[in-house]
Amino acid sequence: MTASSVRSSNRIQKFSLARADQLLPLIGVLALFGVWWLIAISGFVNPVLLPTPIATLGTLITGMLTGTMLPDFIATVLRTFSAFFMAAAVGVPIGVALGSSEKLYRSFEFLIDFFRSTPASALIPMFILFFGVSDFSKVVIAAFSAFLLIVFNSAYGVINAKQSRILAAKVMGANRWRVFKDVLLLESLPQTFIGLRSGISISLVIVIVAEMFIGTEQGLGKRIIDAQQVLNVKDMYASILITGILGYFLNMLFLLVEKRFIHWSGK
Repeated sequence: MTASSVRSSNRIQKFSLARADQLLPLIGVLALFGVWWLIAISGFVNPVLLPTPIATLGTLITGMLTGTMLPDFIATVLRTFSAFFMAAAVGVPIGVALGSSEKLYRSFEFLIDFFRSTPASALIPMFILFFGVSDFSKVVIAAFSAFLLIVFNSAYGVINAKQSRILAAKVMGANRWRVFKDVLLLESLPQTFIGLRSGISISLVIVIVAEMFIGTEQGLGKRIIDAQQVLNVKDMYASILITGILGYFLNMLFLLVEKRFIHWSGK
């Protein structure tokens, strides 16, 4: 066998291994649908209460193609991103400011941890009192929950910046502003992105909960609770499924952005 053929064989083998690694996440998906299908046809659960995965996917695809589910999907996406951008715009600067001063952070640490540990759903009645039953109240509730995660992670990233790089910058004559801008901010970005990724996820969760329990005309949360009340289980499971798919793709989107722009993470 010639050297060129060996190299070609190695490239093909590496390509095949890479493609196989990309397909690994499908194993869990297939396992879930397999267990779901077995339970649905076993007779242990009333078929009225648990449709098969194929029937659920059919309802999901039909709902999206015919447009009956699309307005609810769009409403939830818009509320989620509105809450996230509101939280990020306020949370990142505050988190960086808190993290740059350990004394300042310690002064507010209890408040951050207290509200971060309080279930956001428990605060819904309070937000309704202040903002009423409106779309804005749903966005504010989700933004508040995301804000706490973003502040905590941004501050934590600044506080735990590698001291060796800070000292190296100071030795080279960098002033406090240059150290903050060129070292602390860059060092904090990986942890900040963790906060942003967690923030978009919690925004979606709280928006769905708010849509369920605060009056609204459109939204996946409202669609889920309405379908449950009239025992339209196919539509209920389809709405739950599209919510999970949305959450997964939002998380993947932020992972891709993080790998693209925060390539020095962990180095």
